[in-house]
Amino acid sequence: MTALLVVLAFSFAWSIGSHYTGACMGMPYALGAISARRALLLMAPLALLGAALASSKVAETVGRKLIDATPTRLGEVVVVAVAFGVTAIYNRARIPTSTIQILVGAAVGMAVAASVAVHWQTIAVLASIWVAAPIVAAAIGFAGGKALTGVKQVGAALVLVGCVASFAMGANDVALASGALVGPHVLSARQAGLLCGCGIALGVLVTGRPLLDRVAFDVVEVDRVTATTAQLVQGLVILVAVSFGYFTSMNQALIGAMAGAGTARGRHAVNSANLIGIVRGWAIGPPSAFATALLVTLAVRHFGGAVVHG
Repeated sequence: MTALLVVLAFSFAWSIGSHYTGACMGMPYALGAISARRALLLMAPLALLGAALASSKVAETVGRKLIDATPTRLGEVVVVAVAFGVTAIYNRARIPTSTIQILVGAAVGMAVAASVAVHWQTIAVLASIWVAAPIVAAAIGFAGGKALTGVKQVGAALVLVGCVASFAMGANDVALASGALVGPHVLSARQAGLLCGCGIALGVLVTGRPLLDRVAFDVVEVDRVTATTAQLVQGLVILVAVSFGYFTSMNQALIGAMAGAGTARGRHAVNSANLIGIVRGWAIGPPSAFATALLVTLAVRHFGGAVVHG
């Protein structure tokens, strides 16, 4: 079971790396500041560094602070497999969702099915951050867009903020996979971050190009200044959350920052129809993961499997 959990966590990390190439380097690539190959070659080691050096607090939150019990390795397999599967289905259907929120929904579903108390205070804090992050990002993005009005030559700066976003993604999102190894004490937070960070880096390099080409889910039309402002705000918002041991959606922070920066420059930076689709995806992701994990856990327990330590 341990080997299965490690393979599953590594595979999930790989998919995370692929999933977020557009969110981190899509805009620098789309606006001609960097080639696709160089964007991926820059992103991979930076995401690995973020995962290895700055993800420990978030991994502890995912692995030990969501429910009032220690999951067994089978329990972690259920949570990660459900989160991995639900995310893959939505990706296949091209419905943008938050992998972070799906993972939390799966963990809560498993806990409810196992009659284990949920740390609702932690869930409430996370939900508050998820709501606040795009709003705060929009406000900061608006201020940044106003401040940079008239600036034109920002190609190097756009690549730099893409690098910041890549580091932030590693720190923020690796815990979705590494937390499953931290909770049942398979690895320490640092070791799990390094292992799953390697998975993220390989996902970026090997299978990340298609999602990079989609350029942030085909949602935005921005100039370089708006893109630079939005990407920088995204990275900063994520890193602040990570520093406190919490995690939030890369895409939510980016969309909020784009909306604010674009408005400041008198541009419609976010396609409203696509934005509605994104909000719908965020709304259905956690409940569907919760329901799936609930049903899978009930089935596992019916056949005698233990998902939490008694």
